[in-house]
Amino acid sequence: MWGIKSAEMFKTTALVLVIIMVFVLLLTKNSNAIMRVMVGQEVKLNTAGFEEMATQHFIIKYTAVDQDYMGIIAESAEEAVASVKEEFGWEPSRKTTLVVYPNGQSLASSFGWDKNEKAMGVYWGGSIRVLSPREWLTGDDIKEKFMKEGPMVHEFTHLMVDEITRGNYNRWWTEGIAQYAEKKITGFQFADPFTGGRDMEYYNLEKLASDFDRLDQQVAYWESLQLVEYIIDQYGEDEIFNILEQLGQNKTMAQAVQECLEIDYNTFEKNFYQSLSNN
Repeated sequence: MWGIKSAEMFKTTALVLVIIMVFVLLLTKNSNAIMRVMVGQEVKLNTAGFEEMATQHFIIKYTAVDQDYMGIIAESAEEAVASVKEEFGWEPSRKTTLVVYPNGQSLASSFGWDKNEKAMGVYWGGSIRVLSPREWLTGDDIKEKFMKEGPMVHEFTHLMVDEITRGNYNRWWTEGIAQYAEKKITGFQFADPFTGGRDMEYYNLEKLASDFDRLDQQVAYWESLQLVEYIIDQYGEDEIFNILEQLGQNKTMAQAVQECLEIDYNTFEKNFYQSLSNN
Protein backbone atom coordinates (compact mmCIF):
# COMPACT_ATOMS: atom_id res chain seq x y z
CA MET A 1 0.00 0.00 0.00
CA TRP A 2 2.90 2.33 0.78
CA GLY A 3 4.20 1.86 -2.75
CA ILE A 4 0.84 2.67 -4.30
CA LYS A 5 0.52 5.77 -2.19
CA SER A 6 4.00 6.88 -3.21
CA ALA A 7 3.17 6.36 -6.88
CA GLU A 8 0.05 8.45 -6.52
CA MET A 9 2.03 11.15 -4.74
CA PHE A 10 4.61 11.06 -7.52
CA LYS A 11 1.91 11.46 -10.18
CA THR A 12 0.37 14.35 -8.27
CA THR A 13 3.74 16.06 -7.90
CA ALA A 14 4.49 15.54 -11.57
CA LEU A 15 1.12 17.03 -12.53
CA VAL A 16 1.75 20.07 -10.35
CA LEU A 17 5.17 20.53 -11.95
CA VAL A 18 3.66 20.32 -15.42
CA ILE A 19 1.06 22.93 -14.51
CA ILE A 20 3.77 25.20 -13.10
CA MET A 21 5.82 24.77 -16.27
CA VAL A 22 2.83 25.66 -18.43
CA PHE A 23 2.22 28.84 -16.45
CA VAL A 24 5.90 29.76 -16.65
CA LEU A 25 5.90 29.25 -20.39
CA LEU A 26 2.73 31.29 -20.71
CA LEU A 27 4.59 34.19 -19.12
CA THR A 28 7.50 33.93 -21.53
CA LYS A 29 7.98 34.62 -25.23
CA ASN A 30 6.77 31.06 -25.91
CA SER A 31 3.31 31.79 -24.54
CA ASN A 32 1.75 32.16 -27.99
CA ALA A 33 3.08 28.78 -29.11
CA ILE A 34 1.86 27.15 -25.90
CA MET A 35 -1.56 28.75 -26.32
CA ARG A 36 -1.80 27.41 -29.87
CA VAL A 37 -1.00 23.91 -28.66
CA MET A 38 -3.63 24.12 -25.94
CA VAL A 39 -6.30 25.49 -28.28
CA GLY A 40 -5.37 22.89 -30.88
CA GLN A 41 -5.90 20.10 -28.37
CA GLU A 42 -9.24 21.59 -27.32
CA VAL A 43 -10.41 21.77 -30.94
CA LYS A 44 -9.22 18.23 -31.62
CA LEU A 45 -11.11 16.92 -28.60
CA ASN A 46 -14.35 18.79 -29.28
CA THR A 47 -14.48 17.95 -32.99
CA ALA A 48 -13.57 14.28 -32.67
CA GLY A 49 -16.81 13.26 -34.36
CA PHE A 50 -16.54 15.73 -37.25
CA GLU A 51 -15.76 14.87 -40.86
CA GLU A 52 -12.42 16.12 -42.18
CA MET A 53 -10.91 17.26 -45.47
CA ALA A 54 -7.55 18.78 -46.32
CA THR A 55 -6.63 21.57 -48.72
CA GLN A 56 -3.29 23.21 -49.39
CA HIS A 57 -3.52 25.51 -46.36
CA PHE A 58 -6.30 24.04 -44.22
CA ILE A 59 -7.52 21.04 -42.30
CA ILE A 60 -11.27 21.59 -42.50
CA LYS A 61 -13.52 19.92 -39.93
CA TYR A 62 -17.28 19.85 -40.51
CA THR A 63 -20.45 17.91 -39.84
CA ALA A 64 -22.17 15.75 -42.43
CA VAL A 65 -25.04 18.24 -42.83
CA ASP A 66 -22.63 20.65 -44.56
CA GLN A 67 -21.11 18.15 -46.98
CA ASP A 68 -22.68 19.90 -49.99
CA TYR A 69 -21.11 23.23 -48.99
CA MET A 70 -17.58 22.02 -48.54
CA GLY A 71 -16.49 22.78 -52.08
CA ILE A 72 -17.58 26.40 -51.67
CA ILE A 73 -15.97 26.71 -48.24
CA ALA A 74 -12.68 25.11 -49.28
CA GLU A 75 -12.37 27.18 -52.45
CA SER A 76 -13.25 30.41 -50.64
CA ALA A 77 -10.77 29.63 -47.86
CA GLU A 78 -7.93 29.11 -50.32
CA GLU A 79 -8.84 32.28 -52.23
CA ALA A 80 -8.76 34.20 -48.93
CA VAL A 81 -5.29 32.84 -48.18
CA ALA A 82 -3.99 33.84 -51.61
CA SER A 83 -5.39 37.37 -51.30
CA VAL A 84 -4.16 37.97 -47.75
CA LYS A 85 -0.73 36.47 -48.50
CA GLU A 86 -0.36 38.89 -51.40
CA GLU A 87 -1.07 41.82 -49.10
CA PHE A 88 1.16 40.67 -46.24
CA GLY A 89 3.97 39.01 -48.15
CA TRP A 90 3.92 36.32 -45.48
CA GLU A 91 3.39 32.57 -45.66
CA PRO A 92 1.57 30.73 -42.84
CA SER A 93 3.91 28.48 -40.91
CA ARG A 94 1.58 25.48 -40.98
CA LYS A 95 -1.84 24.30 -42.09
CA THR A 96 -4.65 26.00 -40.22
CA THR A 97 -7.52 24.12 -38.64
CA LEU A 98 -10.81 25.49 -39.95
CA VAL A 99 -13.93 24.29 -38.13
CA VAL A 100 -17.33 24.73 -39.79
CA TYR A 101 -20.13 24.78 -37.24
CA PRO A 102 -23.63 23.82 -38.43
CA ASN A 103 -25.45 26.57 -36.48
CA GLY A 104 -24.86 29.63 -34.37
CA GLN A 105 -25.50 27.85 -31.10
CA SER A 106 -22.80 25.25 -31.70
CA LEU A 107 -20.32 27.98 -32.72
CA ALA A 108 -21.12 30.01 -29.59
CA SER A 109 -20.91 26.99 -27.30
CA SER A 110 -17.44 26.13 -28.65
CA PHE A 111 -16.27 29.26 -26.81
CA GLY A 112 -18.61 28.98 -23.86
CA TRP A 113 -20.55 32.02 -25.08
CA ASP A 114 -24.21 32.66 -24.45
CA LYS A 115 -26.26 30.79 -27.04
CA ASN A 116 -27.63 34.09 -28.33
CA GLU A 117 -24.16 35.44 -29.14
CA LYS A 118 -23.98 36.19 -32.86
CA ALA A 119 -20.86 35.62 -34.95
CA MET A 120 -20.05 34.32 -38.41
CA GLY A 121 -16.42 33.62 -37.65
CA VAL A 122 -13.82 33.65 -34.89
CA TYR A 123 -10.04 33.32 -34.87
CA TRP A 124 -8.45 31.91 -31.74
CA GLY A 125 -5.10 30.34 -30.97
CA GLY A 126 -4.17 29.34 -34.52
CA SER A 127 -7.60 28.00 -35.49
CA ILE A 128 -10.51 29.54 -37.37
CA ARG A 129 -14.13 28.73 -36.58
CA VAL A 130 -16.92 29.74 -38.95
CA LEU A 131 -20.67 29.44 -39.17
CA SER A 132 -21.85 27.31 -42.07
CA PRO A 133 -23.01 29.42 -45.04
CA ARG A 134 -26.02 27.09 -45.12
CA GLU A 135 -27.30 29.02 -42.10
CA TRP A 136 -27.22 32.51 -43.58
CA LEU A 137 -26.85 32.40 -47.37
CA THR A 138 -29.66 31.83 -49.86
CA GLY A 139 -30.27 32.31 -53.56
CA ASP A 140 -27.78 32.31 -56.40
CA ASP A 141 -24.06 33.09 -56.38
CA ILE A 142 -23.54 31.59 -52.93
CA LYS A 143 -19.79 31.24 -53.44
CA GLU A 144 -19.38 34.89 -54.43
CA LYS A 145 -21.50 36.01 -51.48
CA PHE A 146 -19.59 33.80 -49.06
CA MET A 147 -16.28 35.18 -50.31
CA LYS A 148 -17.41 38.81 -50.03
CA GLU A 149 -19.68 38.75 -46.99
CA GLY A 150 -18.31 35.73 -45.15
CA PRO A 151 -15.59 35.74 -42.49
CA MET A 152 -12.68 34.04 -44.23
CA VAL A 153 -10.58 37.07 -45.23
CA HIS A 154 -11.22 38.77 -41.88
CA GLU A 155 -10.34 35.73 -39.77
CA PHE A 156 -7.34 34.69 -41.84
CA THR A 157 -5.98 38.22 -41.49
CA HIS A 158 -6.21 37.76 -37.71
CA LEU A 159 -4.08 34.64 -38.09
CA MET A 160 -1.47 36.53 -40.08
CA VAL A 161 -1.33 39.31 -37.49
CA ASP A 162 -0.91 36.67 -34.79
CA GLU A 163 1.89 34.94 -36.70
CA ILE A 164 3.88 38.07 -37.54
CA THR A 165 3.61 39.58 -34.05
CA ARG A 166 3.99 36.22 -32.27
CA GLY A 167 0.85 37.01 -30.34
CA ASN A 168 2.04 40.44 -29.20
CA TYR A 169 -0.88 42.66 -30.19
CA ASN A 170 -4.05 44.15 -28.77
CA ARG A 171 -7.62 43.82 -30.01
CA TRP A 172 -8.04 47.20 -31.67
CA TRP A 173 -4.90 46.64 -33.72
CA THR A 174 -5.84 43.22 -35.09
CA GLU A 175 -9.50 44.20 -35.61
CA GLY A 176 -8.49 47.34 -37.47
CA ILE A 177 -6.10 45.46 -39.76
CA ALA A 178 -8.62 42.66 -40.38
CA GLN A 179 -11.29 45.18 -41.36
CA TYR A 180 -8.87 47.07 -43.59
CA ALA A 181 -7.81 43.89 -45.40
CA GLU A 182 -11.42 42.78 -45.75
CA LYS A 183 -12.46 46.16 -47.16
CA LYS A 184 -9.54 46.24 -49.59
CA ILE A 185 -9.89 42.64 -50.78
CA THR A 186 -13.66 42.05 -50.81
CA GLY A 187 -15.14 45.53 -50.58
CA PHE A 188 -17.09 44.58 -47.44
CA GLN A 189 -17.28 47.09 -44.60
CA PHE A 190 -19.30 47.20 -41.40
CA ALA A 191 -22.00 49.86 -41.28
CA ASP A 192 -20.96 53.26 -39.93
CA PRO A 193 -22.46 53.48 -36.41
CA PHE A 194 -22.94 57.23 -36.74
CA THR A 195 -25.27 57.32 -39.71
CA GLY A 196 -28.81 58.42 -38.99
CA GLY A 197 -27.90 61.40 -36.83
CA ARG A 198 -26.09 59.68 -33.95
CA ASP A 199 -23.40 61.90 -32.47
CA MET A 200 -19.88 60.67 -33.09
CA GLU A 201 -18.01 59.29 -30.08
CA TYR A 202 -14.74 57.47 -29.58
CA TYR A 203 -12.61 55.90 -26.87
CA ASN A 204 -9.10 56.80 -25.79
CA LEU A 205 -6.54 54.26 -26.97
CA GLU A 206 -5.81 52.93 -23.50
CA LYS A 207 -9.47 52.05 -22.97
CA LEU A 208 -9.78 50.68 -26.49
CA ALA A 209 -6.80 48.40 -25.82
CA SER A 210 -7.76 47.24 -22.33
CA ASP A 211 -11.58 47.01 -22.46
CA PHE A 212 -12.33 46.30 -26.11
CA ASP A 213 -14.90 43.54 -25.55
CA ARG A 214 -16.77 45.55 -22.92
CA LEU A 215 -17.20 48.62 -25.11
CA ASP A 216 -19.91 49.45 -27.63
CA GLN A 217 -18.79 47.00 -30.32
CA GLN A 218 -19.97 49.07 -33.25
CA VAL A 219 -17.94 52.04 -32.05
CA ALA A 220 -14.91 49.96 -31.06
CA TYR A 221 -14.72 48.23 -34.44
CA TRP A 222 -15.30 51.50 -36.30
CA GLU A 223 -12.59 53.29 -34.34
CA SER A 224 -10.14 50.43 -34.89
CA LEU A 225 -10.52 50.75 -38.65
CA GLN A 226 -10.21 54.54 -38.40
CA LEU A 227 -6.91 54.14 -36.56
CA VAL A 228 -5.41 51.81 -39.16
CA GLU A 229 -6.61 53.96 -42.04
CA TYR A 230 -5.26 57.07 -40.30
CA ILE A 231 -1.78 55.51 -40.17
CA ILE A 232 -2.02 54.51 -43.83
CA ASP A 233 -3.25 57.96 -44.93
CA GLN A 234 -0.63 59.86 -42.94
CA TYR A 235 2.40 57.56 -43.12
CA GLY A 236 1.78 54.98 -45.84
CA GLU A 237 0.59 51.36 -45.88
CA ASP A 238 4.10 49.98 -45.43
CA GLU A 239 4.15 51.31 -41.88
CA ILE A 240 1.37 48.92 -40.89
CA PHE A 241 3.64 46.01 -41.74
CA ASN A 242 6.64 47.70 -40.12
CA ILE A 243 4.68 48.08 -36.88
CA LEU A 244 3.68 44.41 -37.08
CA GLU A 245 7.34 43.42 -37.38
CA GLN A 246 8.27 45.61 -34.41
CA LEU A 247 5.55 43.97 -32.33
CA GLY A 248 6.99 40.63 -33.42
CA GLN A 249 10.23 41.73 -31.76
CA ASN A 250 8.31 42.11 -28.50
CA LYS A 251 7.99 45.89 -28.65
CA THR A 252 4.97 47.53 -27.06
CA MET A 253 2.44 49.26 -29.32
CA ALA A 254 3.75 52.64 -28.14
CA GLN A 255 7.35 51.63 -28.86
CA ALA A 256 6.44 50.24 -32.29
CA VAL A 257 4.56 53.40 -33.28
CA GLN A 258 7.38 55.64 -32.10
CA GLU A 259 10.00 53.52 -33.90
CA CYS A 260 8.13 53.29 -37.20
CA LEU A 261 6.28 56.61 -37.38
CA GLU A 262 8.95 58.65 -35.59
CA ILE A 263 6.38 60.29 -33.36
CA ASP A 264 5.67 60.15 -29.64
CA TYR A 265 2.71 57.84 -28.92
CA ASN A 266 0.82 60.52 -26.96
CA THR A 267 1.25 62.95 -29.84
CA PHE A 268 0.13 60.28 -32.30
CA GLU A 269 -2.98 59.72 -30.19
CA LYS A 270 -3.81 63.45 -30.00
CA ASN A 271 -3.32 63.85 -33.75
CA PHE A 272 -5.64 60.91 -34.39
CA TYR A 273 -8.38 62.41 -32.20
CA GLN A 274 -7.98 65.71 -34.02
CA SER A 275 -8.42 63.95 -37.36
CA LEU A 276 -11.69 62.42 -36.14
CA SER A 277 -12.94 65.83 -35.01
CA ASN A 278 -12.17 67.29 -38.43
CA ASN A 279 -14.16 64.63 -40.30
